[in-house]
Amino acid sequence: MSEGIKTEPPVEPADDAIWRPSGDRDHHRRPGELTAVELVRWAWRQLTSMRTALVLLLLLAIGAIPGSVIPQQGVDALKTSQWQTEHPHLTPIYNRLGLFGVYHSAWFAAIYLLLMVSLVGCIVPRLFVYWRGYRAPPPPAPRNLTRLPDHASYTTDEEPEVVLERAGRALTRRHRLAVGSSDEGGWVSAERGQLREAGNLLFHLSVLVVLVGFGIGSLFGYKGGVILVVGNGFTNTLSQYDDFDPGSLFDAGKMEPFSFKVHDFQVSWLDSGPRQGMANDFRAPLTYRTSPGGAVHEYDLRVNHPLTIGGTQVFLIGHGYAPVLTIRDGLGHKVYSGPTIFLPESSSFESFGVVKAPDAKPQGIGLEGLFYPTFALVGGNPINVMGQLKNPTLSMLAYAGDLGMDNGTPQSVYELDKANAKLLKKSDGSMFRVDLQEGQTVQLPDGMGSVTFDGVKQWTRLQISRTPDVWLTLVGVILALLGLLGSLFIRPRRVWVRARRVDGSTLVEVAALDRSGGGELTAVLSSVVDKLQPSTGQIEESRA
Repeated sequence: MSEGIKTEPPVEPADDAIWRPSGDRDHHRRPGELTAVELVRWAWRQLTSMRTALVLLLLLAIGAIPGSVIPQQGVDALKTSQWQTEHPHLTPIYNRLGLFGVYHSAWFAAIYLLLMVSLVGCIVPRLFVYWRGYRAPPPPAPRNLTRLPDHASYTTDEEPEVVLERAGRALTRRHRLAVGSSDEGGWVSAERGQLREAGNLLFHLSVLVVLVGFGIGSLFGYKGGVILVVGNGFTNTLSQYDDFDPGSLFDAGKMEPFSFKVHDFQVSWLDSGPRQGMANDFRAPLTYRTSPGGAVHEYDLRVNHPLTIGGTQVFLIGHGYAPVLTIRDGLGHKVYSGPTIFLPESSSFESFGVVKAPDAKPQGIGLEGLFYPTFALVGGNPINVMGQLKNPTLSMLAYAGDLGMDNGTPQSVYELDKANAKLLKKSDGSMFRVDLQEGQTVQLPDGMGSVTFDGVKQWTRLQISRTPDVWLTLVGVILALLGLLGSLFIRPRRVWVRARRVDGSTLVEVAALDRSGGGELTAVLSSVVDKLQPSTGQIEESRA
């Protein structure tokens, strides 16, 4: 080393030096570290990718499964309450997860909104790309057409311009054309099947339309349920519903002012075969008015044939029996009379119900038990044979005391508060049951009164729903089918024809490419060659 030149060992920077501003606008950062803007861009690219959209769509489908399996509070509050009573350990967990109101839960809404954002971010850029590609001319012919898997060639004495003109006429009907020339000779490029990508985009766009349609219906619509004993009527006001589930932006002032009355309920029962005793057909003849004082119309309400009034639909979704009971108290006063709705507990319509007469003297009277449409004793045990009314029978326990109806706490009509009531027993201390068949009367112990089974009426459970702009969802479904058909059956293809002079004759080369893969192009090549070559041409075809 030359004298007078001194060197010093390099100084290692301190660990925190890489975090110290350098004086420029950008700070030093570790390799691979993203800035806030870069992180947002990366997250947006991930969210708007087709892979993410498919994952979110799958999550939405999986998230909808609990809404179909678990009773929903907004659809059937009574069934939900019964399920919660039967599953006391699962109920708190399901409540925390929002499984009794899946479609209104925060996690379902988050998946829904993320899917919509993902679809918008995925589809909109692809629309611009597709539009630019659609307007662009077909690509020029490759340098070596014979390297393509499907190609053919022949020689002719015709001039290249004549062959290319004939090629243009032959392909222009169903293809987009581009004509050009290069050092290898003149060429014609033809392309068809661009609507395949349009079908793919249409399908994804229609999914977005369907989601928007469902969203509008969920926000502005409503769904409610009511149980009507045959002979009773209904007016479309909030107070008439047994359960009601409105959308977040629901406006009660826009409820259509219709009313209807159910006059009968007809059930067809199978009398033979393996399904003997099962119900086969249901009809609920009713009359309705579209407005107060309006004309009366008739309609036979059936399953899957709802009554449509304006934008509201009335569905028949269930039925059952309402035994007609009369209760007299110890003073002989009639304290309860009328049909009581019993809820089916099995497919044979064995039903459970509660009767309350809190004003009876000297103590309130409550009944709780079962109704058998077709009662029978098998081995000394009571069973219900079928749902048809063949031998209607009541078997209930009787309670006397305070039924808890005056404490200000709302109480379900299908539950009996027995905390301050005693079970009535016979004089010998054995269990007392109110076992009645139609037309019979039984006296209650201790002079508490009597119960009479007067007859049986039927009830129908109706679902009333309004979904604004449901046509939008229908349009989305139709567009999805059209887009799916287009993406499945339209095959994008490109065909090239090149003609050039070689050794005093014209060499014509034809090649085809199926852009979707797997297409059989032999027939396409043969058709193009047949239209191009003269009858005396010598053909030499090859196929990889």
